[in-house]
Amino acid sequence: MGLGAAERCPCGSGAGFGDCCRPYLLGEAAPTAEALMRSRYTAYHQGDIDYLIATHHPTRRYGGQRTAIAQSTAATTWLGLRVIATEAGQTADSQGVVEFIAHYLDPRPGQVHERSRFVRQKQRWFYVDGDALPPVVPKRGDPCWCGSGKKYKACHGR
Repeated sequence: MGLGAAERCPCGSGAGFGDCCRPYLLGEAAPTAEALMRSRYTAYHQGDIDYLIATHHPTRRYGGQRTAIAQSTAATTWLGLRVIATEAGQTADSQGVVEFIAHYLDPRPGQVHERSRFVRQKQRWFYVDGDALPPVVPKRGDPCWCGSGKKYKACHGR
C-alpha cells in the first residue's frame, strides 16, 4: 500500500515526510547537497523561514532576508520539484552542485530552474548561491507539471 499525498514528502523523493526531509528540518544534518536542496524546497513549501536562513551559508546571509523569505512563502504555492542533475555533493565531498526545477503558482504558474552551489563545512551542507537557468517547457504529451494528472497540452500547455 502506497503513501497518501499528505504523507509523502513535498520534495518529490517518493518517501514519507518523516523518513525524508522532516529530520533535517528538525536539526539533523543533511548528508548530501541534494538532500539539503530537497529539504530547502520542503522548507519553502512549508514556510520554514528559520531553516532556510540556517541552511544559507553564513557569508551569504543578508539583512532583510527573513522578510523577503516570509513574503515569498506567503505568496507562493509550491507544486513540485524535479532534480535534473547533481555534481559531487556526496558525504565525503566539500562542494556540490544540484540542478533542479521547482514549479509554483504565484498566482500565475512558473518555475525556478537553477544550478545551485553548496559547500560542506563542519559536517553540515550550506546553500551558497545559484545560477538561474531558462525555463524548461514540457512536451505537449508529457504530464503537466502542476500535478493535475492531465497531459501538458490539455492543461497549462493550452
